[in-house]
Amino acid sequence: MDKLLSEIRNCSVCKDFLPNIPRPIIQASSVSKIVIIGQAPGQKVQNSGIPWDDASGNNLREWLGVDKETFYNDKIFALIPMGFCFPGNGKSGDLPPRPECAPLWHQQVLESMPEIKLTLLIGQHAQKYYLKNNVKASLTETVKNYQEYLANYIPLPHPSPRNNIWQKKNTWFKENLIQVLQEKVVSVIDCNPLSTTDSII
Repeated sequence: MDKLLSEIRNCSVCKDFLPNIPRPIIQASSVSKIVIIGQAPGQKVQNSGIPWDDASGNNLREWLGVDKETFYNDKIFALIPMGFCFPGNGKSGDLPPRPECAPLWHQQVLESMPEIKLTLLIGQHAQKYYLKNNVKASLTETVKNYQEYLANYIPLPHPSPRNNIWQKKNTWFKENLIQVLQEKVVSVIDCNPLSTTDSII
């Protein structure tokens, strides 16, 4: 796994399409239990080099019911974006994740983590890639029908503050899905208690 992560962090396949020098961002270990597959880092995360080190990350940790120490423990959480580098700014937000990353690296990383108990698919890019023909017509419908995917995945909207309006319109999300999500996270963590030396930050 260390060799694979080093290869990913030194990847420059799509450098000609990026606004910054490539800095692929990933957190994983061979004993990770929960995989979070997101979209791509924003500029702030690209600058810090720490995945989900922004307001979206704060919301995500609230959804999960975990603190930063737990979230950044790679023995518990693997944080794998669809695109490993900030793709640049579009007309209405960040550009989509670069399409090279997931086909090139995801399978190798996932095969190197045999103890995965829970996989979260955040945003439409991750959901379309992993759910394929089983994805619904919209992200809302995919997330609302999360029970169909529970054997393998939990689909989630992006936790960006921009989606606060979506959450207000879809009250079932916090009333139902967040409770299911937190219960599953707790069940995984309870089976793998953390020591005070486990955190990577």
